[in-house]
Amino acid sequence: MRLFSTNNSEVDVAFEEAVLRSLPSDNGLYMPTQIPTLDEGFWREWRDLDFQELACRVVSSMLQGAIPEPELRDIVTDAINFPTPIVSLDDSCYVLELFHGPTLAFKDFGARFMARVMAWFNRDSERPLTVLVATSGDTGGAVAHAFHHVSGTRVVILYPSGKVSGLQEKQLTALGGNVTALEIEGSFDDCQRMVKAAFLDEDVAQVCNLTSANSINISRLIPQMLYYFEAARQFQKPPVFVIPSGNFGNLTALLLATRMGLDVGHIVAATNINDVVPQYLNSSNYEPRPSVATLSNAMDVGAPSNFARMQEMFGGQWQAMAQSVSGFSYDDQQTRVALNEVYEKYGYVMDPHGAVGYLAAQAWLSKCPEDKVVILETAHPAKFPETIEEELGKEALETPERLAVLADLPKVAISMAAEDADLISWLHHHPE
Repeated sequence: MRLFSTNNSEVDVAFEEAVLRSLPSDNGLYMPTQIPTLDEGFWREWRDLDFQELACRVVSSMLQGAIPEPELRDIVTDAINFPTPIVSLDDSCYVLELFHGPTLAFKDFGARFMARVMAWFNRDSERPLTVLVATSGDTGGAVAHAFHHVSGTRVVILYPSGKVSGLQEKQLTALGGNVTALEIEGSFDDCQRMVKAAFLDEDVAQVCNLTSANSINISRLIPQMLYYFEAARQFQKPPVFVIPSGNFGNLTALLLATRMGLDVGHIVAATNINDVVPQYLNSSNYEPRPSVATLSNAMDVGAPSNFARMQEMFGGQWQAMAQSVSGFSYDDQQTRVALNEVYEKYGYVMDPHGAVGYLAAQAWLSKCPEDKVVILETAHPAKFPETIEEELGKEALETPERLAVLADLPKVAISMAAEDADLISWLHHHPE
C-alpha cells in the first residue's frame, strides 16, 4: 500500500510511514494512491461471512501486503471483537449501534486497530512513540483505553475545558500510567490546530517520536469502513447511511468503502449548528469558522480536517460531492425534541449525536419514503447523563458498569492555554 499527500500528489510513502508519521510535512493528509476494488469472490460470499472474517478480507485487500497476512489477521480479530447490532425503529428507519466496544463509542474501532498496528510497526524500535491526539469527546477515551499500558507508547490527549461531558472527561483523565491529559482553555479546533503545529515542528516531532491517533491518521479510517459492510449486507436494497458528523472521518471511511465496491443508496451528513460541510454541499462555498459548543459535543468542529480527503475523492468537484452526499444541520432545541420523540414513539434512548442523525433521517425519508435508512448511533447515551436525565428522566438511563466505575475516580489533567507554543514547549520539556 502506497500513499500520497492531499497537498502533493508526488509524495509516495509506505503504509508504515503514513501510520507512524500521521501527517505529511506539507500539512496535507495521507491518501492511498490506489483504492483496490474487492473481487467477485468476496461479493459472492460477503453476506455469509461472520463479521471478523469479513473485516479481515476487507482490510487485507486495502493494505495490499503492508502487514503479513497472519499478523494482520491477528490484529483485526483482536481489535474488532465486539458486535455492531442493527435495531429497527420501524420499517424504514434503523439504528446501527457502534457503542458496544470497551469505551462505548465508535472510536473503539479505529483506536484499537491503530494501537495494534502501531505496536507491530514499532516492535523492534528502542524509541517509544508519543501518540498525540485532540478530542472533542469520544476519541480521547477510546485512544487512552486502546494504548493504556501498551509498551513502547505514551498518549498525550488535548481536550477543550468544559466542553466534554463529565464521564467523557473521566475516560480521558482517570487512567494515569502512560496517559497524560492536557485540558486546553479553548475549543476543539484549538486542540486540533495545536496538534498539527506540533507535528509540523520538526524538532518536537523528532525528539518525541510523534504520531497521531486522530482521524488525520489513515489507520483510523480503515477499520471504520468495516461496519458499513456489516450493516449493508443485512439489506437487499442498498441502504442510505445517515452519519452524525464532526471531523468527517466516519463519512470519509464510507467513501473509501464505496470506492472498494460497496453499494449504498445515498450518504447523508448530519451536523449540529457547526455546519460548514452542509453549507458547502448546498452552496459550493466552504467557509471554516470557530466552532460553537452544543449538546452533541463530539461534532463541535468548525474546520473538519477530513474535508481535504473528501475533496480529493471527488476530484475537487463540488457537484460530484453534492450528488453523492447530502447535508442537514440542527440546533440543540431540535435535538432535544428528537430525543423525546424517539423515546416516546419507539421506546429507544438515543444519545444527542444519534438524535441529530434521526432528524436528518426523517428529512431524507420525507423526500424518499421508499428508502431504508441506517442511522449511526456513535456513542452510548449513558455518556451524556445530564442531557438524557433532563429530557427523558433518570428511569430512561442505564449506565453500563464499565462507565459507572469512572464516576468516583479522580480527575488528573494539566491545564494549558490554547497556544501552539505552549504545547510545543511542554513537549520539549517532556520528551518521553
